Amino acid sequence: MDARSPTTSPKAQDYPAELTLRGIALGAAITVIFMAANLYMGLKTGMTFSSSIPAAMISMGAFRLMGGAGILENNSVQTQASAAGTLCNVILALPGLVLVGHWHGFPFWQTTAVCLLGGLLGVAFSIPLRRALVAGSDLPYPEGIAAAEVLRTGQEEEGGHGLRDLLAAAGVAGTIGFATTGLKVLGEGLNGAISLGGAAFRTGTGFSLALVGVGYLVGIGACLALLTGVVIAWGIAVPVLTALSPDPAKSAGAAAEAVWSDQVRLMGAGIIAVGGLWTVGSLAKPILGSIRAALSGAGGLGKDHPREERDLPITWVAAATLALGVPLAGLFWVFAKPADLGGLLIVLAVAATLFTVLFGFLMAAACGYLAGLLGSSSSPISGIGILTTMATALLLPLILGHSAGPEGDRFVTGMTLLLTSVIVTTSSIANDNLQDLKTGQVLGATPWHQQVALILGVGIGAVVIAPILSLLYEAYGFVGAPLREGQDAASAMPAPQAALITQIASGIVHGELPWRMVMIGAGLGVVLVAAETWLKRRKLTFPALTVGIGMYLPLSVEMTIAIGGVLGWVAERRLRARVGGKGDKNADKAVGAARRRGVLLASGFLVGESCVGVLLAGADLLAGHSAALAIAGQDFAPYATGLGLVVFLASLAVYLWLVSTPGRPESGP
Repeated sequence: MDARSPTTSPKAQDYPAELTLRGIALGAAITVIFMAANLYMGLKTGMTFSSSIPAAMISMGAFRLMGGAGILENNSVQTQASAAGTLCNVILALPGLVLVGHWHGFPFWQTTAVCLLGGLLGVAFSIPLRRALVAGSDLPYPEGIAAAEVLRTGQEEEGGHGLRDLLAAAGVAGTIGFATTGLKVLGEGLNGAISLGGAAFRTGTGFSLALVGVGYLVGIGACLALLTGVVIAWGIAVPVLTALSPDPAKSAGAAAEAVWSDQVRLMGAGIIAVGGLWTVGSLAKPILGSIRAALSGAGGLGKDHPREERDLPITWVAAATLALGVPLAGLFWVFAKPADLGGLLIVLAVAATLFTVLFGFLMAAACGYLAGLLGSSSSPISGIGILTTMATALLLPLILGHSAGPEGDRFVTGMTLLLTSVIVTTSSIANDNLQDLKTGQVLGATPWHQQVALILGVGIGAVVIAPILSLLYEAYGFVGAPLREGQDAASAMPAPQAALITQIASGIVHGELPWRMVMIGAGLGVVLVAAETWLKRRKLTFPALTVGIGMYLPLSVEMTIAIGGVLGWVAERRLRARVGGKGDKNADKAVGAARRRGVLLASGFLVGESCVGVLLAGADLLAGHSAALAIAGQDFAPYATGLGLVVFLASLAVYLWLVSTPGRPESGP
């Protein structure tokens, strides 16, 4: 038989397993774990983390224990699990429905529908955009390339300590988190405030290893941008505003917190809105070109297409998008029915569906393009959330007039938050999928396999989000929402992103938004965008959006994240000084190995601390265990802050040593 016959050709042999049952099962498990971690961290701190690279590392370690797997099977697992890092962006707006009192929890079917329908729309939008933004462009996709490199490196190594590192870090962070949140023997951070001439100054930091991990993962550029936001907010705006309007009845700390919450964080919203507008505006031409290319180059499953170019058929995608419009309109109809809108109910459901699909596609394309240009971490999800909120809060009253029913403005605010939640979910998933498809292109994966994997990830994630959100809300409560009996107000989760989005939506609907602060922030945003553009030409990263985020996240969160970014920067400089400068292949290899270990340890910190928080929430609801355990820490209360500081500094020292040590030789599973 001819060597190139269909049964023995090299091409036939190059089709390794990709989407397998064991891979789907492993991807589902990783999705659930990282989903819980991201929801906990997002509600507590406002920050989530990308799960693609840690999922790939866990997959490689787990498959080694099962007897090994091909690189494309590992890639399918990380594609599926990456939904956990992006679907959780729904917390940007959805908890606002609880904050305004429209919901008194997270109803399973409505919460699941928001995540599932928004996520599936995101997958659908990414399919026609793949040809233009991935296959037909020279966008660098830094995170997609990095994930591909991690998979290649792991495949080439005969053994690996990656899973051990991640589990060890998770164990350490989980133990410390248990001692802090459960036993209460360790303090959560340091805070202080002083008043000088009427001006209130506040400072502080947390002791969270999970936030240190976030800082390490986002890097020094984003951390410096966060610190810039901290300086503007807490070093300039808060002192000036408290000095101009002193409140003798409040302590310095309470006055600073009130001014920041009511006014200063809206300046951050202005910066983010300008950053988002600039991003979308600057991408208008390439986005239109992408749409034209996508419509003229539909992929398919036919044999006339190379395997590496086979998408789910565009006709299927178009039909699915139209079909998703029906349950989406149903979601809006069910949500709006109690408002007693009469004949406007159908009009509102149809208008909301059209707006979600059209505006969602535009935002998905913008996010996808920026993900290719700068990476998923730089995508303007916060900006998209704020822009969507502003547009929806202004447009809905034009449709409804004075017919909003007995709930009035609260219904309009709730509808705004619901629409924003769906569009944010759509944009996030499309952004993530394009990054994953770039990883697959580098590795030679089949696009439609990855697209199916992400659909599975979205489905699994959507089903578990509602129970986890309900668990966390019932156990801890949210700042600004009514607390149930027995909840500790000090332990309530800030949900900072949702709080800001809700403040904007409610302020616009009620005509009470301090537009002056938003416009001041917008002016700063123009300056920061100009600075970002200038620095980008010099190969430097300074995202204006992150400066805005630095103005609305809690101070202790930002400072702890910054510690992680600075620690990573110091570690790399120390390692470079020991092994050689850039350009030296051996030095670059050692730095790369240390960086991968740092990513694993940082991911372990996130998973360990967050999962302990979720487990304690479950114990608290089931049997009051966390409250009972806290009794054990009462004797340590006077020393908790000092003990927490000692443990935190010791952990940082060990982490710095580990991530600034040259890579060790691999041996054993």
